[in-house]
Amino acid sequence: MTLPLIGCVVPAHDEEALLADCLDGLRVAAGLVADRARVRVLVVADACTDRTAEVARAHGADVLVVGARNVGRARAAGAAALLAGIAPVVWLATTDADSVVPPDWFVAQLGAWSSGAEAWVGTVEVLDWAGLPRAVHVRYRAEYEERAAGDAHRHVHGASLGVAAAAYRAVGGFPPLVTGEDVALVARLDGAGRRVVRDRTYPVATSARTDGRAPDGFAGHLRGIVRSVFSASSGSPVVTPCPDAWHGDSGPAARIS
Repeated sequence: MTLPLIGCVVPAHDEEALLADCLDGLRVAAGLVADRARVRVLVVADACTDRTAEVARAHGADVLVVGARNVGRARAAGAAALLAGIAPVVWLATTDADSVVPPDWFVAQLGAWSSGAEAWVGTVEVLDWAGLPRAVHVRYRAEYEERAAGDAHRHVHGASLGVAAAAYRAVGGFPPLVTGEDVALVARLDGAGRRVVRDRTYPVATSARTDGRAPDGFAGHLRGIVRSVFSASSGSPVVTPCPDAWHGDSGPAARIS
């Protein structure tokens, strides 16, 4: 009997430094469901000027090269390529190149799919806060847990997301947004009455960098917290302590709904 196929999209823009850890985590997670499902990992190398594609291939991932410089288009292109493959994909998962999934990440999503869920929305955690003041860590955790009060969290992260292929197609997939494409997809699923499981049990470890690849994404959220912490402590407008890593407005926390 042919095992069901899970496709996993990893959009990446100049991520040669962090991608290997991401793919190693996915390999371990795929191994834990090897008796129940096959997993195909596709790295979408988007407008890369470094060795992202080479690192991906060296770690056993397939590579799709695009020049969109747009994470929504990159995720959508990866999903489209997986769905157009010869072997039918039943479930699409997606994470980020600066993130490491836990070993039971695919176990959780496969379990959700097997029980009739049409999407699975996970959470993230930052394990390494090096370079950022402890006050930023404390503020982040307080805001994150406040928004996640109760059993069902309301966060949406492209770093920890899965959706049934049929439901993905039915709602039109990821929109071509430069940020917030993950939030928009889940909003489409919710609006269509699809069964969306929100699970905080298997957080994905993600980067605490403030110079993220998508404007106003998770890195933008952290930049906003840094600004608020420094402003509160000084009583005056904050002057960034790391100017090379800050550009543009922090905007809303686009990955947090």
